[in-house]
Amino acid sequence: MPTIVRATVPATEVALAETFTALPTLEVEAERIVKGGEKIVMPLIWVRNVGVDEFESACADDPTVDDLKLLADFDDGLLYRIHWIEQVGLLLQMLTNGEATILNAFGTEEQWHLRMLYPSRDHLSQTKEFCIEHELEFTVDAIREMEGDPSGRYGLTTEQYETLVTAVRRGYFEVPRAINLEELADELGVSHQAVSECLRRGTEALVEDTLLVGFPEQETEPPSAI
Repeated sequence: MPTIVRATVPATEVALAETFTALPTLEVEAERIVKGGEKIVMPLIWVRNVGVDEFESACADDPTVDDLKLLADFDDGLLYRIHWIEQVGLLLQMLTNGEATILNAFGTEEQWHLRMLYPSRDHLSQTKEFCIEHELEFTVDAIREMEGDPSGRYGLTTEQYETLVTAVRRGYFEVPRAINLEELADELGVSHQAVSECLRRGTEALVEDTLLVGFPEQETEPPSAI
């Protein structure tokens, strides 16, 4: 059964360890990760909190970086194509023998946070065995089997998934709204409080499961009264 895994690994076991050490504020997010050859990984990465010169200087001294090319320089980050050499054995194992699809990869403070889709738990076990055999650290933070329900792909309950999909299809998120909360609740056959909670918790789950991989949890102050 397809399995979504969230895991943390040290940068020394993936890539850019020396670059993270040289640039403590560096944040790296992989746009996509593909295998470019038998021993080469070629991701597109977003680089944040550092400048072009300092990042490229640090990469020049990093043995995991074979080549990099700046594709775009935006106000909020730099987009690079980068070649990681064969030292990134764990990542290559995930992409080849483990047959994993790396959905998200976020690197900061000398570690990588990965969100991966494995075809089955057996494929995940192959990655674990590879790490044991090569004395690598691979910390699984969460495992979720998809079980054929579309909601399981995104960390949602069935109710949250159905509420969000119905809300989008009926124009709840349009400006102006094509349907209000009470009308949406009537269509779903539940109270407007239940719809409101499903929308709020479902949106939060989507953001946490897809956009906040690797971001530290932050304490928030209670909202002020309106």
